[in-house]
Amino acid sequence: MCDNDSFDDMVAYRLRQELLSRRTFGSLTLGAGLSALVPLGCAPAEPATSPTPAASGSAAASTGTPASGAAATTESEVTITTPDGTCDAYFVHPTGGASPAVLVWPDIFGLRPAFRQMGKRLAQEGYAVLVVNPFYRKQKAPTAPPHPDFEDKATREALMALMQSLSAETAATDAKAFTAWLDQQPSVDKARKIGTTGYCMGGPLVMRTAAASPERVGAAATFHGGGLVTDKPDSPHLSIPKMKARFLIAIAANDDAKQPEAKDKLKEAFAQASLTASVEVFEGTKHGWCPPDSHVYDAAAAEKAWSELLALFKVALG
Repeated sequence: MCDNDSFDDMVAYRLRQELLSRRTFGSLTLGAGLSALVPLGCAPAEPATSPTPAASGSAAASTGTPASGAAATTESEVTITTPDGTCDAYFVHPTGGASPAVLVWPDIFGLRPAFRQMGKRLAQEGYAVLVVNPFYRKQKAPTAPPHPDFEDKATREALMALMQSLSAETAATDAKAFTAWLDQQPSVDKARKIGTTGYCMGGPLVMRTAAASPERVGAAATFHGGGLVTDKPDSPHLSIPKMKARFLIAIAANDDAKQPEAKDKLKEAFAQASLTASVEVFEGTKHGWCPPDSHVYDAAAAEKAWSELLALFKVALG
C-alpha cells in the first residue's frame, strides 16, 4: 500500500508531548463547533448508557453532551469480525434516528484519543462514524506509545512493521467487512451512500475502500495521504477507474514539494474516470497537519480541511 520511500514522509512528525489544552481548543474560530472537541483526559467521561447494538458485540456506550447546535451522540468501543480476525474500533453516531455512515482510517499512530475526538466531532455533524484499528491483525489499540520517538530504532521499526503488514489485499478485505458491518447498524441510513476519510497511511486505504465497495462509497477524502501515487503495479491511483465516489485529496505542501507530479497524475486519473474530485495542495502545511495531537498540527489549515470535508459529505451523502 505504501512503499518505503514514502514512509519517511508519513512519519516525519511526532506526537505532541502534551495534549492541547482546553484553552487552545476554545480559542480556535470554528464554523462547526470545535468547542465540543475537548481532548480526552481533560474532562471526565460521560455517564454510560445502554450499549449500541453491534454485529459482533460492543462495549459499554456513552452519550456525549454536544455543543449548541451539535447532535447528541452515543459512542461505544466495538469489535468487528473480518475474514482475518477481530478488529477493535470506535463507533459514534447521533443518538436519534439513522444517519449516513463514515469509515475513518487513522494514520500510522493508529486508533487513539485524537481520532476518537475527530470521529465524535464528525458524528455531531450528523454522521455515524466508525474509526478502526487498521493493525488489528497484529495487536489491539493502542498500537503506538503515547509519545513515539522516531529516533528510537525499536519504535520506528515496530511502526514500520505494522504498516508493512497491510497490503492492497488486506485493505479490500477490511473495506468490505467494515462497510458490511456499518450497514447492519440501526443507526446507519443504508439508503444513503457511505463516506470514508484517511490520514497519512490512511490515504491509500481510503482509495482501496472506494474501489472495493464502489456501490456503497459515495464520498472519499484523504488528508496528507502517503503513497497515493507510486510506480508499483498496485498503486492506489490505478484503482480510480473502479470507483464511483466524489473525492477530496488534500496534500501537504512539503509532500507536494517532494512529489510534485503526484497531484497531476491524480487529476488526470479522476478526469479519465469522469469522477468529481478536488485535488488541492494546502500551502504552508507539513505532512501530518490535521490530527490535533500532531507535532505539526496547523489549526487554520485543519479547519479549512474540515470545512471542505463537510461540504463534500453534504453534497455526496446528504
